[in-house]
Amino acid sequence: MNEMPDIEGSAQMSCRQCMAGEPVYEVKFDDDADGTVANDIARFLEKTGALAKMTSDAILIRESAVPDFYDFCLDHMSPDRMTYRMDEGAWKPMKEMPQDLRERWVEGVIAEERVVPYAQPIMTAEGDVFGYEVLARFLAQDGRLVSPAEVFAAAKRRNRLYALDRVCRLAAVRSSVHLRGRVFINFIPTSIYSPQHCLRSTTALTRELGLDASRFVFEVVESEHVDDVEHLKSILAYYTEQGFSYALDDVGEGFSTPELLREIKPHYMKLDRSAADGVSSDPEKQKTAGELLRTALQIGAVPLAEGIEREDDYLWLRATGYRLFQGYLWGRPEPVRKIGV
Repeated sequence: MNEMPDIEGSAQMSCRQCMAGEPVYEVKFDDDADGTVANDIARFLEKTGALAKMTSDAILIRESAVPDFYDFCLDHMSPDRMTYRMDEGAWKPMKEMPQDLRERWVEGVIAEERVVPYAQPIMTAEGDVFGYEVLARFLAQDGRLVSPAEVFAAAKRRNRLYALDRVCRLAAVRSSVHLRGRVFINFIPTSIYSPQHCLRSTTALTRELGLDASRFVFEVVESEHVDDVEHLKSILAYYTEQGFSYALDDVGEGFSTPELLREIKPHYMKLDRSAADGVSSDPEKQKTAGELLRTALQIGAVPLAEGIEREDDYLWLRATGYRLFQGYLWGRPEPVRKIGV
């Protein structure tokens, strides 16, 4: 296939994960006959403005033109010998393309920032509100709530986790003006390429709103999937330099070794809800809770137990030495606008 000019621009495409915009699909052909047909397709798409780029073995198409292109491939090409990827994500067999097209709705969630911040209180051992964890909830186009798991799964499949994570992070920072105490905000470390570039919008927004950085605690989520510890450390170092604190979420899953915890040195360590629920009567869970508490105290982190639903569990953890608590025992997450300052 003949090379054609790069209309989209590689730098713009590689940064699209950070922002809203139309996705670009790169399709590769393993069959020479398909490559010949692709030249005709490219000429047509170039006239309509849907062609982003063409190389010797691939064609890059804006998503708006992909559904018709896929149908054409089924009738006139060899889709079983074709692969594609979206916005420089992972390569997939052509048969998975309909799934990506069905999940286009998540682009609207990101572009229109249809995020509703919810918050759940975090309590001290004395029964006072220490702060809140801000949790993202999402709106469909018709106004109904969409499951966060569904939204993040769609974003992950479409290589849009960073853009979604960024929208949620900024919405949480904005909502903090309505909350008192510390504000705990989740973030996905595997979606952050360069802390200095990817996180500067967060620091800029706190300054713009006149908020003290010391109020914010950023929680590492999906910690069990963090393979590049050095990259995670660079992210946490950036947060520290900006005056923020950070917590490890779901400790007991991804960061279960004391050695790694000492290396990461979190300001807060969260006991996973699976270990906290029923801890008052379960020796194995008591052992897990005790190990985390000892490690937290050794490295100077504040131990926080989440997922507390029963008073017996709260009393046992408080007596053991836990200092902060979170769970349905004190309230379910609710819209920030209903909480007030």
